[in-house]
Amino acid sequence: MKKNFMVLLAIMMIVLIPSAVFAADEPTAASNAVAINTVWTLIAAFLVFLMHAGFTCVEAGFTQAKNTVNIIMKNFMTVAIGVIAFYFIGFGFMFGDDVLGIIGNKGFALIGTEGMDFGIPLHAYWFFQAVFAATCATIVSGAMAERTKFAAYLLFTVFVCSITYPIIGHWIWGGGWLSKLGFIDFAGSTAVHAVGGFSALVGASMVGARIGKYSPSGKVNAIPGHSIPLGAIGVLLLWFGWFGFNPGSTISGTTPDIASIAVTTLLAGSAATISSMLFSWIKYKKPDISLTLNGCLAGLVAITAGCSAVTPNGAIIIGLLAGVLMIYAVEFFDKVVKIDDPVGAISVHGICGGFGTIMVGFFAKDGGVFYGGGFAKLGIQTLGFAASAAFAVIMAFVIFGVLKAAMGLRVSDEEQREGLDIGEHGIQAYTNISASENFVELEL
Repeated sequence: MKKNFMVLLAIMMIVLIPSAVFAADEPTAASNAVAINTVWTLIAAFLVFLMHAGFTCVEAGFTQAKNTVNIIMKNFMTVAIGVIAFYFIGFGFMFGDDVLGIIGNKGFALIGTEGMDFGIPLHAYWFFQAVFAATCATIVSGAMAERTKFAAYLLFTVFVCSITYPIIGHWIWGGGWLSKLGFIDFAGSTAVHAVGGFSALVGASMVGARIGKYSPSGKVNAIPGHSIPLGAIGVLLLWFGWFGFNPGSTISGTTPDIASIAVTTLLAGSAATISSMLFSWIKYKKPDISLTLNGCLAGLVAITAGCSAVTPNGAIIIGLLAGVLMIYAVEFFDKVVKIDDPVGAISVHGICGGFGTIMVGFFAKDGGVFYGGGFAKLGIQTLGFAASAAFAVIMAFVIFGVLKAAMGLRVSDEEQREGLDIGEHGIQAYTNISASENFVELEL
């Protein structure tokens, strides 16, 4: 009997003591909300990380086979270098205590982060922001593809992820002067895409066009990409990742806004895909696949600023317009100013990023021109985009200018003809192609 009592007492102690000890740590509504928000933010960050696979596929598919290894290496290293640069420098500039509305001053290497409250654990917030930072740099990779020195691109990535993007990000998201004005760029049409796009504009201009792109007579020669299927897979991966990019920017899995943001993102991408397909069909007599794929991305880029601020109908209109605008922009850069952009990154990210940002001034449910808000918000949106683009351009001129003087930006003509895979990396992605495949000779 005594033995049975002791066994029962032991069982009660095992069951009751832990519950007494941890009673103070029982879940509450607040702690559950933090847990849900943390998990949602990390899942969204994982989707954003997957977008790097999308960028890799798009850039590789839209360029020549002999440069595929180079494209893969640039995109792969963008992630690794970008997050390290953001860890040591960029995060502090972006989210540290505000200095004169321009720059942050603490949080470098996540040191001195006491008092920083993002509503979720610091590491979860940093992870989400770090994979964002890397996407800004990779936009430049495609615009400068097939003729840029690998080392020069890597060094540029360090600077854009540690200085250019974080400073503009501070203006918009870190408590800087644009956020104080009420500038809306919810997930980065300007902060990520326009900054990357206008940096790419400078880089592509300074490195020069690929051999064979423009003949002495001024004719524009098409240099086709080697794999449309790979490009299409890349666009679909990017579209999928965008559902982390935009809804994830809430940093909250408990807000119903994530549903409406997902809807506006889906509708804008779909509308732009349709409009670019139809417009290319009318303009060129055939529905163009590369323009249609880039049209989808143009709509996604354009809605990223206002995805939380516009209605579904507004998202459709923005997407429809962005799909057409992108085609005009591609023609302008290709034929008028003759800046060689193999993947259309300048038009998709730079032009449509700015366009989407400005459209918030028209279509925002709260304060937009079409909702009786007057022109104040439109003015703020235009100012914010213009200032951010100007700073990105200035920084790109400085960074690329120094790199060009110090080491050069452009590979040799011989290396271009042979392919950067062999010249820069000593290996080909495909062993059954000749070194000159897809090379377009100058018109004599």
